[in-house]
Amino acid sequence: MKEQLEKIRQAAAHALDAVETGEALEAVRVRFLGKKGELTAVLRGMGALTPEERPVIGQLANEARTYIEGKIEEKKAAVAAKKREAKLANEVIDVTVPGRRKPVGRLHPLHQVLNEITDIFTGMGFSVAEGPDIETDYYNFEALNIPSDHPARDTQDTFYINDNIILRTQTSPVQIRVMEHTKPPIRMIAPGRVFRSDAVDATHSPVFHQIEGLVIDKGITMADLKGTLEAVVKGLYGPDAKIRLRPHHFPFTEPSAEVDVSCFACGGKGCGMCKGEGWIEILGAGMVHPKVLKVGGIDPEVYSGFAFGLGLERIAMFKYGIDDLRLFFENDLRFLRQF
Repeated sequence: MKEQLEKIRQAAAHALDAVETGEALEAVRVRFLGKKGELTAVLRGMGALTPEERPVIGQLANEARTYIEGKIEEKKAAVAAKKREAKLANEVIDVTVPGRRKPVGRLHPLHQVLNEITDIFTGMGFSVAEGPDIETDYYNFEALNIPSDHPARDTQDTFYINDNIILRTQTSPVQIRVMEHTKPPIRMIAPGRVFRSDAVDATHSPVFHQIEGLVIDKGITMADLKGTLEAVVKGLYGPDAKIRLRPHHFPFTEPSAEVDVSCFACGGKGCGMCKGEGWIEILGAGMVHPKVLKVGGIDPEVYSGFAFGLGLERIAMFKYGIDDLRLFFENDLRFLRQF
C-alpha cells in the first residue's frame, strides 16, 4: 500500500505537469481526489490493515493528499496567470490606430434659426417672453381687436376646445399679457408654437412656429419699425439684403404692412425661388392699434408702438433653400444631419 500511495503521488505530479487549462486541472483532481478517485480507493482499503499499520498508512495517505492538493493549487494559480496574460495580450490597445468617432447630436435646424434670430433681437435690447399654447378666446381674438364675426374665428382655421378655450392661432396674445404686467418702454419677442386647422402639404402644417415682436415707447413710428426689420434681415441674410413694405390690413395694427425681403437667390433680379418678382414675403407688421394699447392698459395718447410676426419655418426654408415644410417634422436623420 506504501508503494501504491507513492505511485499515486508520482502519477498525480506527472499529470499536473501536463495540465494547460482549467478543465484539464479539474479532470486531474477528480481522477485522484474525487469520490471514485485513486487515492480514495486506497483509503477505503485501510480496513484490511492491522491496528499497527493503520496509523502509518493513514499518515502517508494524508501526506499524499496534502501534496496533491498543494500541487493542484499551484497549478490553478499558474493556469489563471497564463489565461490572464493571454487575455491581456489580446486586449492590447494600439494607440496609433485612429479612433472611431461617435455620432454627436446637434440642434434641430428650426432651433438653430430661432437661436440666431433671438441673438439678433437680444443684441438690440429685446427680451424674450413666453405664453401658453392653450389660450382663451379673449387673449387670442378679443384683446387683439378681432371682432366675433371676423373670418379668423371660423372653426375651419381655429382648433376650439370649447367656446372660450382654443389652441392659439398666433403668438400675438403674448403681447397683451406683457402689456398687462409691464410698463413702457417695452421691447420683446415671443417665439412659440401656433396651431391652425390646415391640411398638411409642402407649405402648410397644423402646427408651426411664429415669433411675435413688440416695441412700445413714446414717439415710436413706422420708421423705427422699418429700421428694426432691416437690421434683422441683414443679420439673417447678409448686408446686401433689402426690405420693402406693402400696405395691408391686420385687425391689431394700423397702419399695417406686408414685409418682403429681396430674393437672396438672385439678388432681386428674378428667379424661380421668388417667382420672377425679385422679392419674397417674410412677415406682417404694423403700428399697434390704439384699441389694443388700451386693452393692455397703455394710454395711446402718450405711447405708440409697432408689432410684427414672422414664421420661423418660412425663414428657415428661405435660409437653407428647403422647399418642403414637412421635412422639419419627419425626423429623418438624413435631412437633420445636414445641419
